[in-house]
Amino acid sequence: MKKNEIPKYPLIWRKEDFFIKIYSSIPNISTGILITTDKATFVVDPGDGILRDLNKDVGAVTILKVSDIFISHGHHDHVGGVWSLLTYLSVMKKKSPLNIYYPKGCLEIESIHKAFISVYGKELSYPIVLKPINSAKSFKRNSVTIKPFKVNHRELTEDSSSTILIPSLGFKFIHDEKSICYGGDTAYCDSLAKMAKDSDLAIIEAGAKEKKSQLHMTIEEASQIGKTAKDYFLVHVPE
Repeated sequence: MKKNEIPKYPLIWRKEDFFIKIYSSIPNISTGILITTDKATFVVDPGDGILRDLNKDVGAVTILKVSDIFISHGHHDHVGGVWSLLTYLSVMKKKSPLNIYYPKGCLEIESIHKAFISVYGKELSYPIVLKPINSAKSFKRNSVTIKPFKVNHRELTEDSSSTILIPSLGFKFIHDEKSICYGGDTAYCDSLAKMAKDSDLAIIEAGAKEKKSQLHMTIEEASQIGKTAKDYFLVHVPE
């Protein structure tokens, strides 16, 4: 990807049956990512519009195959589509369990789940299993090994006088000796630099407009990390 290029969505990458499609990653608006193999169907950061994008692109059959959702953090542009996706899966009579992996302490996901169960719990057609993550321990889902790692994502305090660290994760997805590193939202951090290096694809946010920030990376910072991977996408670039 060219250093100063604004991404044009969707962004697509494929190596044999390992496939990723980033429908959008726009600051304060939405994010939405689909990852598939011949045995796995995952959604990552289902922001607003994810159900519309999935339905238009892959349809109900594939949506019903979604077994796992991965949440990098709880900001609205990354979780705004969770409710509609959960509802659709029940309306379409999904039967198999849905796992939601998220950083431990992410109150947004726990609150959405609690409210959703209070409204639809009696008629829900499938089990929803919350999987809070508080370590870098790898685990395997279907044909994919997932390595979660903590990142440095912060938000301003109410008076904007300082920043606070929020529960946030990146994920490295490994399938058939190929790897995709997704950093979520983060300022520069060594954990992301380490995980991105030599990945087949690195997805790096560049949400800081012009100068270094405690909240996001600049295009220059993100590109430096991206170039250590075999290929990379810059996302979350302000329009």
